[in-house]
Amino acid sequence: MLKINKFITIAAVIVVALSCSLNKSTAKQDNTQSINANVSCVAFYNLENLFDTIDQPNRDEEYLPNGANKWNTRKYTSKLRHMAQAISVIGKTHSSVGAVILGVSEVENRGVLEDLVKEPAIADRHYEIVHYDSPDRRGVDVGLLYNPRYFTVSSSKSFFLGKQFLNETQYSDAPDSTFLTRDQLLVSGYLQNEKIHIIVNHWPSRTGGEKQSEPLRIAAAKLTRSIVDSLLKTDSQARIIVMGDLNDDPFNESCSKIMNAKKDKNEVAPDQLYNVFWKTHESGTGSLVYNNRWNLFDQIMLSHQLLGSDNDKLRFWKSEIVREDFLFQQEGAYKGTPLRTHAGGAWLDGYSDHLPTLVYLIKQKK
Repeated sequence: MLKINKFITIAAVIVVALSCSLNKSTAKQDNTQSINANVSCVAFYNLENLFDTIDQPNRDEEYLPNGANKWNTRKYTSKLRHMAQAISVIGKTHSSVGAVILGVSEVENRGVLEDLVKEPAIADRHYEIVHYDSPDRRGVDVGLLYNPRYFTVSSSKSFFLGKQFLNETQYSDAPDSTFLTRDQLLVSGYLQNEKIHIIVNHWPSRTGGEKQSEPLRIAAAKLTRSIVDSLLKTDSQARIIVMGDLNDDPFNESCSKIMNAKKDKNEVAPDQLYNVFWKTHESGTGSLVYNNRWNLFDQIMLSHQLLGSDNDKLRFWKSEIVREDFLFQQEGAYKGTPLRTHAGGAWLDGYSDHLPTLVYLIKQKK
């Protein structure tokens, strides 16, 4: 009888088929029962000043051959190669095809993304691009890369931070209709035959101090929240993913109150969001080092509809911060922190001052 029970236990384990690939691994539900599911990686990565060497009509002086960073073709091509190397490993823990959707920030224009997706490390994925120029003072934008074999875009729209969300800030009386910061990018489409909506963000920085600049991030959060509410008003079952460099941690007001993103997914009401990295941050892990401590600005929030237990529906499985050794300083005073492109005016020939973050979404394989 013992041998029979053992045989039944082994036979009950079902491998997880990775998204549209032949490689397999096992995904487990919260109750530890194995499921037979396709796995899709959806990620975000701040590329830290991905600028080309061409003088553009923006404030790109630092990233020109005669600029402060002496930015030239050699440095640009090395930056592209390193960014592609980092992107190539995102999501590979549980999916052989890597990230099928990747939100990015701190990119100068569409051209740098076109150069990036041609890099040998990721060229075979044939990433396509969604990008709009934004009015950011530094000339950096957000964007979305996606693998068209696994995700089909149906629509996209760019949102700017207008006066209606800036009434409580020092910019409320500004003559411009928008505050000059990054746009917020909404991309809708189909993943595993289910419609999802991705909102890519890069909220205003902490320049001038955390408290002094906080009203701008609260205003940005109000804009993001309004996009979420509009989607839910149209479809109460909308599957929404909010991602980006929010320049705030999960517990800050912009995220916890304005976005109404909860720490525990069991407490998320139908009109609320789940912050997948809140508990991760509480454990002491972060995505960047700011003022000599780890922060988790690179967040991903999910709508209630992605938190169910129905294996026939697309749903959240687990989250991850990519922590490959090559992404970190290996020596010196900053050992163990992200290996960035520049530090203290010196070219480090690194990657980014942020680490990539991601979620795995699963759906039962038919």
